[in-house]
Amino acid sequence: MKWMKFQIKTVVDAEDIIISELYDRGLEGAQIEDKVPLTALDKEQMFVDILPEAEEDDGVAYLSFFVEEREDGSLRLSSQAAGEEVAAEAEEGSEVAETINKESVLALIEEALAEVRSFMEIGEGTVTVSETEDIDWINNWKQYFHQFTIDDLLVIPSWEEVREEDRDKRILHIDPGTAFGTGMHETTQLCIRQIWKYLTPGAELLDVGTGSGILAILALMYGAGHAFGTDLDPCAVEAVAQNMQANGIAEKDFELLIGNIITEQEVQDRAGVETYDIVTANILADVLVPLTPVIVPCLKKGGVYITSGIIEGKEDLVTRACEAAGLAVLEVTAQGEWRSVTARKN
Repeated sequence: MKWMKFQIKTVVDAEDIIISELYDRGLEGAQIEDKVPLTALDKEQMFVDILPEAEEDDGVAYLSFFVEEREDGSLRLSSQAAGEEVAAEAEEGSEVAETINKESVLALIEEALAEVRSFMEIGEGTVTVSETEDIDWINNWKQYFHQFTIDDLLVIPSWEEVREEDRDKRILHIDPGTAFGTGMHETTQLCIRQIWKYLTPGAELLDVGTGSGILAILALMYGAGHAFGTDLDPCAVEAVAQNMQANGIAEKDFELLIGNIITEQEVQDRAGVETYDIVTANILADVLVPLTPVIVPCLKKGGVYITSGIIEGKEDLVTRACEAAGLAVLEVTAQGEWRSVTARKN
């Protein structure tokens, strides 16, 4: 199966209006490319170790729509509103689809652009057409994630089998989904090794930015009594649930709350006061700085704060934040160009 790509060159201000006009005509699922700067919320929700360097916004936007191309060369257009004749022929309540050709889609697009152009600036408003082979966008990333070991721990996705020579290892099953980490990255491995070092039987753990749940699940596997995770991305709910099930973690042992513990009082209240033996935060140095004073009340006396996601050269930012919050820095560990800072509440 192939897809035909229709790409419109326009301006940022016209993005939403053009998408709406085309949606009304049956073209759905726009891919937007522009250089609009990220908002503070966008940056919080990106879950990456280094934010990309963005080019200066030039006001130009590209809108791409993908339409299924059938073997006979015709196209299948979702026609929620794109054809009274088709809708009339369909049974009430059934899905409506219209089979058309490239010229018909181009006509729909030109009609929509003319409509929007009549009351606002849309820039060039040009349309280019290309073909692309069918790709499983949801699962294509799996080719990059294979089983690997961290010391005596085997981390393996569900689509791979445990090799005979690895059956004596502890096994952590992790399917990160499309949004979260796998444990392959140095920052996660730094956290894992610090958890092994400081974890005590029955420990309470708080994992800020839990993502796939890998740190909390691993801690529970190695003897923690209970874990509480927070994350900004609602997708973490499904990712964590699947990984808990894959590793035999009971629902009562790992609680997840979506929200920002730095700014939301409700999240802070749910986390509690002097509750945790260990707090982990594999985020970014610039986020760890405001996070640290919020975390300190959550720690029990003698509790350990394990941070990572710190690029080389920024570890001093985090150590100073820990000391300013009254924590004693225990050690700074390194792997590659990444750093982890571990501190204790006196």
